[in-house]
Amino acid sequence: MTDVEEAVADAHRREWAFVLAATARVTGDFDLAEECVQDAYIAALDAWARDGVPRKPGAWLTQTAKRKALDLLRRDKVFRAKMPLLVEPDAEMNLTDETDEIPDDRLRLIFTCCHPALAREAQVALTLRLVCGVATPDISRAFLVSEPTMAARLTRAKKKIAAARIPYRVPGAADLPERLDAVLSVIHLLYTTGHTAPSGGDLVRADLVDRAVALTRMLLALMPDEPEVRGLLALLLLTDARRAARTDAEGRLVLLEDQDRSLWDRAAIAEGRDLAVAAFRTGRVGRYAVQAAIASLHAVAPSTAATDWRQVVALYDVLLGIWPSPVVALNRAVAVAMADGPEKALEEVDLLATDDRLAGYHYLPAVRADLLRRLSRFGQAADAYRAAIALADNDAEREFLEIRLAEVVDSAEGCSSGE
Repeated sequence: MTDVEEAVADAHRREWAFVLAATARVTGDFDLAEECVQDAYIAALDAWARDGVPRKPGAWLTQTAKRKALDLLRRDKVFRAKMPLLVEPDAEMNLTDETDEIPDDRLRLIFTCCHPALAREAQVALTLRLVCGVATPDISRAFLVSEPTMAARLTRAKKKIAAARIPYRVPGAADLPERLDAVLSVIHLLYTTGHTAPSGGDLVRADLVDRAVALTRMLLALMPDEPEVRGLLALLLLTDARRAARTDAEGRLVLLEDQDRSLWDRAAIAEGRDLAVAAFRTGRVGRYAVQAAIASLHAVAPSTAATDWRQVVALYDVLLGIWPSPVVALNRAVAVAMADGPEKALEEVDLLATDDRLAGYHYLPAVRADLLRRLSRFGQAADAYRAAIALADNDAEREFLEIRLAEVVDSAEGCSSGE
């Protein structure tokens, strides 16, 4: 790409949520806002090639998108009808106290999009796509559905918004609690998409991780008495504390058991543990606080072997009671392998293989392959690794699986030759 194309691509990754949030506040119409933001990015290609990349690309894009939105509203003769929904840039300091309950445009827009008139999955998926800029294929992987299925759901959700005339208005303080769980789901999935990128060459998308952590901090400032907000921030900090040790100098994946723990962020771990303890002390423990407790056990152990795996399994049992997800069950099976051995875990994984929701989930055959490798069933392990490689779209994960495949193939050949 040219320097300008790279600058626009970087601005898309970093600034999309900011620009869309600001433009949507002007239009009161999400589809129109999205269209204008897309046009602004297209305009940037010519303008920046001619005039140079601006010092603040996000501000340039926001101003351009807002101007396009207002021009379209006037041209389509709906400006007067839309007037009650408009928030002009100069008038932002005159917002009502109720609107100012939410301290950031991105967070405002997430709460706005998590509208109870939509089904929960539609709320979360639509917000991830439009507000957070997560690609539809990545959202489909997060929800364990095909890309066409997710695309159809997003289209239906947008049509329902238009047909039901659901307004894009910032909810008042009294409406925030009923939308909180959906908002937490959005931020958690945004973080997950960044923590291990579903596709591409890098294991981590730092921009998404940092955005999710920043949004959770703002959410905690907004709702400091909500234990699940504390739990989510604790989970993100404890998990992201390992970022520097998750890949080697060449960008190759490093498993938890092989990571250099001196590279872990001890300040983040300490803050995360304090938040997790505070969440548990409320007595209102939810899925994020339980996951934070699991992450805390990994963070404090001097090695993988020293982790209290039986306690990890017990916490996964609690988590399954709160959140009966097949992904949670698969993670529990990994902990069972550490606590009771790979044979016991393999029984649980084989049972999970009958769950259609995990049909395209590459971690299922990857976990099964690792268990078979540990049981010295190398031929079957090789088949499972091949299945995982076929489903994996992240280059770092695929390279790791290919290395493991080569190892078990060598071991299988060694066994067959009597070595």
